[in-house]
Amino acid sequence: MTAGERVGEGGVADNDWTERRHMDSRFEILLDAAPDAMLITDPQGRMLAANCHVEELFGHPRHEVLGQPVQMLLAERLRERYTAHLRRYSAETATRGRQRIGTRTPIAALRCDGTEFPAEVTISALPSAGGPLIVLAVRDTTEQKILEQELKARTAEAEQQWRNAHAASRLKSEFLANMSHELRTPLNAIIGYSELLHYGRAGSLSEEQHEFVSDILNSARHLLQLINDVLDLSKIEAGKMTFRPEPVDLDRVVGEVMDVLRALIVRKGIEVDYSVDPSLTGIVLDPAKLKQVLYNYISNAIKFTYERGRVRVRVAPEGAERLRLEVEDNGIGIEPEDLSALFTEFHQLDPGAGKKFQGTGLGLALTRRIVEAQGGAVGVRSQPGAGSTFHAILPRQHRLAEGA
Repeated sequence: MTAGERVGEGGVADNDWTERRHMDSRFEILLDAAPDAMLITDPQGRMLAANCHVEELFGHPRHEVLGQPVQMLLAERLRERYTAHLRRYSAETATRGRQRIGTRTPIAALRCDGTEFPAEVTISALPSAGGPLIVLAVRDTTEQKILEQELKARTAEAEQQWRNAHAASRLKSEFLANMSHELRTPLNAIIGYSELLHYGRAGSLSEEQHEFVSDILNSARHLLQLINDVLDLSKIEAGKMTFRPEPVDLDRVVGEVMDVLRALIVRKGIEVDYSVDPSLTGIVLDPAKLKQVLYNYISNAIKFTYERGRVRVRVAPEGAERLRLEVEDNGIGIEPEDLSALFTEFHQLDPGAGKKFQGTGLGLALTRRIVEAQGGAVGVRSQPGAGSTFHAILPRQHRLAEGA
């Protein structure tokens, strides 16, 4: 002992007591700085130290819990299980001879007023001269449990809504499929008899009668197109759209679509021409679906082009594995705010009862669905009053897009 040291109570030098108090003070500050309720116990579970969060979480003043079994902070039904776990943990820690870090475990904790609350505890070891001490970090998970329950309830609600929507969509598709024959059969009969009258095969008609029959025929054809579009869209939504790919002569397919539209082209006096790049060979696609895409684009261009206007159809390579189909017109064009919704179902450029251009609002939506189902893409560029150019990019060899 040096000359400056004095022996205090118990034979301990004063400066040793001072240093120990400093150590205890620093340790208490460290515990209080932790975000969780921190407890230190001996291997038997007696609490030796507690931070300020213990008081906040459990309601016990920390000086009252010191020396008490930590099991008092657990729901009674868990105490025996925790005691056994603590013994095993202490034994394993002593056997390993080093600090062991535990995992976060859910528990039912107990406040001083007897109320339970959900919590998580992490158990780890703290080396000491008398053997390892047990360090407990306890965190209240009440808010987390509430959020988990809310999330679970919302997830279950969303799943039920999805199941309901899926069931409704399936029933709708089944209904439309079952009704297709019943809808088309009488309508085709109306169209057939109207054509006999319209073309004079059932006798001559007066000019007024011919006009009436013409209106009946046009209305019936328009209704049939609407029915076909709705049924096609329903098939795509139900995942029942089938493709029958085969080698395709692009020049021939485009020409056949032009022949179908010839009467409409002549009636409006529109100049229509097309070009197919001769390098596009070995094309394997569903010709019927390709014709539907071409028909929707070209008929749409003719519809929105003024009399004696111009429509250009081009089919050219788009890289080594794809082709690009373009239909350009010099018609009314499209306003910028309408472009984003152009390929959505039932969107029309001139809605309302007094619209100038007839249509179901499904043609472009069906085109997009058909093209995307084959891994392709659609798009448009337009200038109001100057015309539009619609395009579809398709694989040269048919393939289905993922999820189609």
